[in-house]
Amino acid sequence: MKIHVDKLYKDDRYSELLGLGIPFKKGSLSDRDFECLCIKDDNRNLPAQFKITSRWEDDSIRFIYARFLADLPGNKKKDFKLDNDNKKESFQGIKVKRDGNSISMQNDVLSFTVQNNSDRLFSGLCYLGQKYDAGQFEGPILTVMGKHLATVFDEFKVVETGSIYGVIEGSGRFADSTDALSLSGEGLKFTVRIAMTAGKSYLDISVRLFNCTEGDIRPDSWIFAVKSSADAELSFEKTENVSGDNVIETIGTKDLEEYDFSEGHEDLKVRTVTGRSNFKTQFKISKTGENVANTITAEKLLSEANEQFAEVLYGTFFADLTDKEKGFGVCATVYQAFQNFPKAVKADKNGVTVYLIPDQKEIAALSKADPVLFTSGMAREQRFLLHFHECDEPLYELDNRSLIYQMPDVAYVDPEVFAEAKVFPDIFLPREKQIDDVEIELIDKADTHTRCYGMLNFGDGPDPGYTDQGRGGGDLVWTNNEYDYPHAMFMMYARTGIRRFLDYARVAAMHWMDVDVCHYSQDPLLMGGQWEHTRKHTGGSVNGKGNAGVMVCSHEWVEGLLDYYHFTGDERAYDTALGIGDNVLRLLDTPMYQVAGESSARETGWALRTLTALYIETHDKKWISKCDWILSQFRSWKERYGGWLSPYTDNTTIRVGFMISVALGSLMRYYRVFPDKELKAMMVEAVDDLLENARTPQGLFYYKELPSLRRNGKNTLLLEACCIGYELTGDPSYLEAGIKTFKKATRGDDSGAGFAKKLTEDTVIVGKGAPKGFAQSFYPITSFYTMAVNANKLLD
Repeated sequence: MKIHVDKLYKDDRYSELLGLGIPFKKGSLSDRDFECLCIKDDNRNLPAQFKITSRWEDDSIRFIYARFLADLPGNKKKDFKLDNDNKKESFQGIKVKRDGNSISMQNDVLSFTVQNNSDRLFSGLCYLGQKYDAGQFEGPILTVMGKHLATVFDEFKVVETGSIYGVIEGSGRFADSTDALSLSGEGLKFTVRIAMTAGKSYLDISVRLFNCTEGDIRPDSWIFAVKSSADAELSFEKTENVSGDNVIETIGTKDLEEYDFSEGHEDLKVRTVTGRSNFKTQFKISKTGENVANTITAEKLLSEANEQFAEVLYGTFFADLTDKEKGFGVCATVYQAFQNFPKAVKADKNGVTVYLIPDQKEIAALSKADPVLFTSGMAREQRFLLHFHECDEPLYELDNRSLIYQMPDVAYVDPEVFAEAKVFPDIFLPREKQIDDVEIELIDKADTHTRCYGMLNFGDGPDPGYTDQGRGGGDLVWTNNEYDYPHAMFMMYARTGIRRFLDYARVAAMHWMDVDVCHYSQDPLLMGGQWEHTRKHTGGSVNGKGNAGVMVCSHEWVEGLLDYYHFTGDERAYDTALGIGDNVLRLLDTPMYQVAGESSARETGWALRTLTALYIETHDKKWISKCDWILSQFRSWKERYGGWLSPYTDNTTIRVGFMISVALGSLMRYYRVFPDKELKAMMVEAVDDLLENARTPQGLFYYKELPSLRRNGKNTLLLEACCIGYELTGDPSYLEAGIKTFKKATRGDDSGAGFAKKLTEDTVIVGKGAPKGFAQSFYPITSFYTMAVNANKLLD
């Protein structure tokens, strides 16, 4: 199996960390085969580690996540090979040691120790013999209502370890020792993840804040700092964004050697630097250790042009202190800082400070954007890279590594690998069968969505229709990844291999796991569930307490989270999906769902889809315990109304085609796992009913069956109903019934999201198009396209 890495950077990269999810057809990879897996560069085995992320029902392996270290040539693509070798050499680039309450991790150049029940992230760290004391690491420090909360690391654990890569996670809390803030509930919690790569002198650190109180929390600031010595003094509250008098500002890397600790620059003792890039990196440099700082606000984003798709790259954002006499060299890069504004970095002779949330009073004086506010149950993770380096490390290389951190090389396999593995539905066509105009339209649809900058918003988008209808009471209505946008985008990535689609999916899934899921509530019908589309992502608080949002089965998805786990190896997505599934089971026990037909097709239909997906992933019968009951609901519903009709006015029951299609899609997913003649007949009858009673004379499906609503429909979900009819019967007339809708949906109306910007609430909205448009339409269009081409129904 070939593994590809596309051309990206102009310089060679050595032992670069690469990772990818790889699917396998049922029965093709056993545990014994797994133990012999290797990745080769020509005939040379590369340092690699693998983990199983999913199994088929016969216990063969369905997905693995592979990490490996490889040399990549500048300005060239590179191919590798997945193979098996029972004589592969062992490589041990990461070592982990547990000793009582402490855990140590080391590679050849860097080592650190963490300790339970401590107030410091590291109890010690060493880089090439240079020791850093616990007191040199400050934070993460959270300030609320003017009070610095105590940072308590309760427990650390090893999340992942292998020959080339390891992750340690700490869980803790921000404690109010005086109880002056009277924090309710379970208080403010956090997790921190420290990722180490073999042979590398940097650590990838992720800090995740959880509001487990009963009310809103607006942090004053949230920072992390590395001091040049344990007794050095840093001013944490403010970024001090006014740089010193003797600070040089330069753009690009042409003359950076002038500021390096190299021959001819013996007088250079202390250097402070900040860098921010849009196109070329803009540096602020002091050769005397003066304060240099940078801040990102909404207004700065509005005032500068950026033509890139921000899920892939906007620019980089870092601060560095290099002190020759102390042997200190630390560069801190904030991941996707522009996209997650507000952000700030600062360096002076005493250390480097990262402002995950800069002082919000200071920001308010600079910006009209609403402040960052965590409602009850909300979480958000932010990442930064700590790059420890020698004093003679060229500034160009610090900038280079900072940019690579923002946009790393990506390894991938061909779409044919996914097609053969059958881990996704039938959405794949060989290149010779693809229709270029349709492929172009699918790509345009994938690119056409808003990018919403802001710490709590990036990865999601508001729906203009919901907002204009007033569903948010004048506020933006966030889609909260409605229709499972990440799942659609992961499938799009699998069928094309286009890298940016992986980034679109990944960013959306990260937001979903943090913001769109309830991480704390005393109400079991909210805990662990996914918020329906609403204002402020969670519905917003009521007088500063709780959330006004709701959770319903029709707006809780899991497939995209399971995809995220398979494509990134991050097990938190898997855990989040299980939590959503548990929430769905609890909701199904409530009175709302007990009477057939009174809840719409979307409710029980989406529940069935979620539960079936979790059963496929886990093979745990818990998830299908209610499926027979759901199927009986559909049967009773049909018997009661003579079809899958929904109450509309007090005296009408009508066909709502797209809702019936959702129900059909969910039933079909269940049927593929548990074939049943009675279920097949019920679905065919439902499709026949749609084709007979829900179409216009011109061959389109109408919106809803009521004279006041019987306008030409454009909802592509009806295409999935046509596909189901064809799949169950083999009768091409079902595909013929959808051709007009398909052509209307792929006629080239999508031409990209654009880059117009505006500030609304706490977000800078770039471009147009709610993410749910692609989420809803991708699978119906692509499955219909695939079936119709294979049935020779789209040749004209």
